[in-house]
Amino acid sequence: PEPRVHTEPVPVVAQTASAPTPAEPTPAPAPSIAASTDSIPAFVIPKHSDVIDALRKVCTRFHSVARQLRLRKDYRATLEVEDDYDLQDLLCALLKLEFDEVGTDEWTPPYSGSTPKCTLLLNRERIAIVAKKTRHGLTDKEIAEQVAADSGFYSAHNKCTTLFCFVYDPEGRIGSPKRLETTLTKVNDRYRVEVLVAPK
Repeated sequence: PEPRVHTEPVPVVAQTASAPTPAEPTPAPAPSIAASTDSIPAFVIPKHSDVIDALRKVCTRFHSVARQLRLRKDYRATLEVEDDYDLQDLLCALLKLEFDEVGTDEWTPPYSGSTPKCTLLLNRERIAIVAKKTRHGLTDKEIAEQVAADSGFYSAHNKCTTLFCFVYDPEGRIGSPKRLETTLTKVNDRYRVEVLVAPK
């Protein structure tokens, strides 16, 4: 018989998969110059409530400015706010302290007797500003009718989303200014009317 040959078992070495090399992080794409100039960042445009607050501040202080203009040295010529035209001129100048662009729009309302009326516009904020000075014979009811006509015109023509009405009452002809403001101020999802009477 042939002699047996004793052999040792050959150890099997398990092969392990090598760990993948971590991928390099993909760099974020550089911001497009065209995109950055085509749109205005949201933080640059003031909130609507901030714009209304700025309008209220100007109109609330309007009477102090008008009164100061009358106190010029040696009685020099000045601007006396005697009617709506004087009111609009001075108000437009004061608004330019707060806003970069103040435009104008002219239309003929039914209450003006075929006389065109000027409205101030904040185009970027889409706010129309009408200014009315109280006078003898102008009742609260007539003011309400005028505000309704102004509101109807600008809401129908989609020229703005807010109508801000400043009623200048230097002689205190309006008996209940707060009540008039509350009655005429209207806010809904599509359009709003803000009314401010000053001074009170």
